[in-house]
Amino acid sequence: MKVIDLTKESFVEKVAEFQEYPNKWDFKGDKPCLVDFHAPWCVYCKALSPILDQLAVEYDGKIDIYKVDQEPELEAAFAIRTIPNLLLCPMGGKPSMKLGTMNKTQLKALIEEVLL
Repeated sequence: MKVIDLTKESFVEKVAEFQEYPNKWDFKGDKPCLVDFHAPWCVYCKALSPILDQLAVEYDGKIDIYKVDQEPELEAAFAIRTIPNLLLCPMGGKPSMKLGTMNKTQLKALIEEVLL
């Protein structure tokens, strides 16, 4: 498995309708997911990217890992003001946001705690 790039349209298809977040949330995935809101020019995003690539392989079949690159409507809906910012979507629970400036050990612990 690898990290999958999402557009606004594919986010709606694979994750959820975002327009009513956080009041209404109907997760469409068949397994928990992590969505990385990032930008290619962001130094912290560049540091996080290879970690997410490694985790996509390690958690293959257990979670989906997505990236959203500069989609203004999604960023507005989730109040993204700093990047990288992670949207964590557990099965049957409320999604949560977390600033993505962490190392692999911290991110694995977050995945285990929130998504699995």
